[in-house]
Amino acid sequence: MRKTIYYEDEHNDEFSSAVITPKKIDGGYKYIRNRFLSALLYNAVARPLAYLYVKLKYRQKTVGRQKLKGFEKKGVYIYGNHTQAGGDPLIPNVFCFPKRVYFIVHPNNVSMPVFGRVMPYLGAIPLPDDLKAYKNFLSAVSQREREGAAVVIYPEAHIWPYYTKIRDFPDTSFAYPCKSDAPVFCFTNTYKKQKLFKAPRIVTYIDGPFYPDEGLPQKQRSKDLRDRVYETMCKRAENSDTEYIRYIKKENKDG
Repeated sequence: MRKTIYYEDEHNDEFSSAVITPKKIDGGYKYIRNRFLSALLYNAVARPLAYLYVKLKYRQKTVGRQKLKGFEKKGVYIYGNHTQAGGDPLIPNVFCFPKRVYFIVHPNNVSMPVFGRVMPYLGAIPLPDDLKAYKNFLSAVSQREREGAAVVIYPEAHIWPYYTKIRDFPDTSFAYPCKSDAPVFCFTNTYKKQKLFKAPRIVTYIDGPFYPDEGLPQKQRSKDLRDRVYETMCKRAENSDTEYIRYIKKENKDG
């Protein structure tokens, strides 16, 4: 039987099963870690395991990967829909290869008892909690862009497993590429029915590049960029052909 989830607020409801008390990301948090250890863990351990996991568990396929060609050495920002607790930190590492990938994440991701200590070495850039940390955070994001990495952002913020539509999200995170006129890409994970397996397969669509409109005032650039990315993702989401988990707004539960 198909699972049904009732939600109240598409902007704030969270359906991840993990229960984590986030640590405070203050001015003392070290955003840039040992370069050698980070590269070793990422390239020798994390990336190969990520490839095996997403191919075996989700049978993931990428459509449009060629759109990233020509950007191998240029820093880019990539936005995606947030629908897998296990897959979302891994799938971009597969389709972005050989580019290094970093993720802007909630502090929960670096607060787990054991694995949280490793996450910063694998690319986690947690959101800050105070002004000093915010300055360090922006500096770290800018450094990764200058290094030619991909900075991945999930603007929906909350995980809705197997959700087949795109939730409304703010333009806040689009300020990063607007500051440097960096290229932007988006990816949309869609869900396709399989004959031999109950869970659907993930097919990831890549779109872009999108660029900030330099003809607009700075504050309007973020919204314009967000709108173009959002509309593209909504259109791609229509490629899903199965609803593994059904989401119904609570006010419609009895109606």
